[in-house]
Amino acid sequence: MVQLAVDKAPANYPDFPFTNLVAVNAEDFLEKDKHVKVTGESGRMFHVFSIQRMQEVLRGAICFNTGQRQFAGLGAGQRVEVEVYKFEQNDYITSISLKADFISKKTAQPDIPFDTDKMSHEFCMQFQNQAMQPGQTIFFKFNESKLLLTVTELSGGGAKSFLKTLSKPKPLERGLFMSNAVATFDRADGSSIMLTGKSKGKASQHTSIINPDWDFQKMGIGGLDDEFSAIFRRAFASRVFPPDVVQQLGHKHVRGILLFGPPGTGKTLMARQIGKMLNAREPKIINGPEILNKFVGQSEENVRKLFEDAEEEQKRCGINSGLHIIIFDEIDAICKERGSTGGGTGVHDTVVNQLLSKMDGVNQLNNILVIGMTNRKDLIDDALLRPGRLEVQTEISLPDEKGRHQIFEIYVQRMRDFQKLADDVDTKELAALTKNFSGAEIEGLVRAAQATALNRLIKGGVGALQEKENKKKDSGGNKNGKIELDADAADKIKICRDDFMMALENDIKPAFGYNTDTLKESIPNGIIQWGQSVDRVMEDGRLMIKQTRQSEMTPIVSFLIEGPPNCGKTALAAHLALESDFPFAKIISPANMIGMTELAKCHAIKKIFFDAYKSTLSVVVVDEIESLIDYVPMCPGKFSNMVLQALIALVKKVPPKDKRLLVVGTTSRKDVLDDMGLLSAFNSSFHLSNITKGPEIIKVVSEMGCFSEQELSTINKKVASLTCFVGIKKLIVLAEAAKQSPTDRVNTFLCLLEEEAGLQPT
Repeated sequence: MVQLAVDKAPANYPDFPFTNLVAVNAEDFLEKDKHVKVTGESGRMFHVFSIQRMQEVLRGAICFNTGQRQFAGLGAGQRVEVEVYKFEQNDYITSISLKADFISKKTAQPDIPFDTDKMSHEFCMQFQNQAMQPGQTIFFKFNESKLLLTVTELSGGGAKSFLKTLSKPKPLERGLFMSNAVATFDRADGSSIMLTGKSKGKASQHTSIINPDWDFQKMGIGGLDDEFSAIFRRAFASRVFPPDVVQQLGHKHVRGILLFGPPGTGKTLMARQIGKMLNAREPKIINGPEILNKFVGQSEENVRKLFEDAEEEQKRCGINSGLHIIIFDEIDAICKERGSTGGGTGVHDTVVNQLLSKMDGVNQLNNILVIGMTNRKDLIDDALLRPGRLEVQTEISLPDEKGRHQIFEIYVQRMRDFQKLADDVDTKELAALTKNFSGAEIEGLVRAAQATALNRLIKGGVGALQEKENKKKDSGGNKNGKIELDADAADKIKICRDDFMMALENDIKPAFGYNTDTLKESIPNGIIQWGQSVDRVMEDGRLMIKQTRQSEMTPIVSFLIEGPPNCGKTALAAHLALESDFPFAKIISPANMIGMTELAKCHAIKKIFFDAYKSTLSVVVVDEIESLIDYVPMCPGKFSNMVLQALIALVKKVPPKDKRLLVVGTTSRKDVLDDMGLLSAFNSSFHLSNITKGPEIIKVVSEMGCFSEQELSTINKKVASLTCFVGIKKLIVLAEAAKQSPTDRVNTFLCLLEEEAGLQPT
């Protein structure tokens, strides 16, 4: 053992640091000495290096390169103890793992791939029979590039391991590198070096895009399995593979996703969960209007700032840059079609231009993912929707029954875990009852049910369930009028089925769904099937409903119920709409559009049809079409052509993929619709006639219950052989008027029939 002074590598040998050897004086060590053990002043730790004897080195000195001194913690001039070291057979290295980086960031070449197979061969040739140990830094010259290698792992176990006689090599603290060992390379953390080939380490240089701690079962997204699968396939599948593989394919990652659909369907939730799921930089969540600024150029500057971090990292790390996610909520606020907004500043246009250039401009970024969300896809500039920008466009529509069941399960799971959910609550039943509910509306329904249950346990509460309970008690509940918690309320509280039913009936209604009030108002007296005309229209209408539900070739079915005024067309159309049990059913009625301009009418009609397209099965009733188009019989040329053309286009428009629509129209002027070209827009036309025979009159008044059995018998004898011409709505009015007669109701009814319906002998 000798004491030597630490010195720098010989200056007249510029390539000596790349040999990984330490230089000693030729007289200090014998020629047979190949490796030395170097122990610092503390004497507690030693390192082993391979040596080269050089006359240029002063006696009593040992020369290290910068990397070796940093690794061993040695300073220039420091005295160290050095002795010859010999490796045993069990110290022979069979495999070595190294992390690679550029020695200097200034000379980094992130766009040039380094073949690890060739690197492995060159490394074995340059450093055979050298001492290696984990943590050691090695300067490596490869293809004129200067690389910094760090040993991360050694394994071996003797010469026999090369003959495959050992079952499993063991980890080594230090060892002798053999020329037939296996060298594998990984990219160092934060490095921009691109490695290709098969000799990459077991721990791949590519960090998985999916967060390893992420549990897909706990995403909290219900009813969107298909949409999420489509997004993953288009936007993330390529990011799972290492960058060099993607580059070999010439593939470019998807840079933008657009989530669009009705409010409350889960667009924002899905975007947030995507941000959490990905092993990426912290997502930037921006509300669209926040970008806009009244000062000239500031809005564009706000857009540029969002991309600064991604640009800087791509310059530094190249294709190995991490993923940067930018989430735009209400993206339509800043990305309206250029030229569509008023004002002389043109701020919206320049913001769109800035965003377009950042996503797919001259300096393309491949490390960004922009997620936009909107309820109005139609407002967004077309240039933003082309491939290379927001190219993955996924509609987040209303959930089906299976999806609604998943959403209910998500929101009741916590109550179930803490035993706050009653056994009579069936989420499958709730899913079936909540047609066309969005995810947000289901959440609101759960909250409303919880509020009902909480109110039930408050003394003096005004909840309907509490009132029912109070009415059953003679005492009437809490008489002092104070609002107090029931005793042991926290233990008693359980959300039961009645709470959900109460919330469903009184509190939460779907924005896209049944317009039950208007439809039921159109059938005030129910449906009286007084004759063959009604039976025939009902049978044909049900056939159209079945076709809409089952046919794969006709996604839109339309039929017209035509007949004289007051014959019950509207009631029959509304009844068929309700009977269809389609998730979406609404009526377009002239009564709801009183005072509207032509343009406002067109927008209202268009909105109902476009809302219908958001449901899988929809029915739209277009009532009194001649009144909707403002047709005036006294002025045959007077009508609204704008509304007429809108109806023709919408009745013929095929709904989006996997959506089915039934359109039911009613009119008293079939001839007028034929002249205007609207009749041909409907697939079929069914005639509903007036009541013309005595037995049909008896059928109606008997079901109305206006007359006694004796009075009905008298009326039947009088009208059995007579004919008339009366609509069912007028007949009901006449029967009700006769019912009010204080004396002879039968005679009053017959007189009214004769005057109003032309009752006469056959």
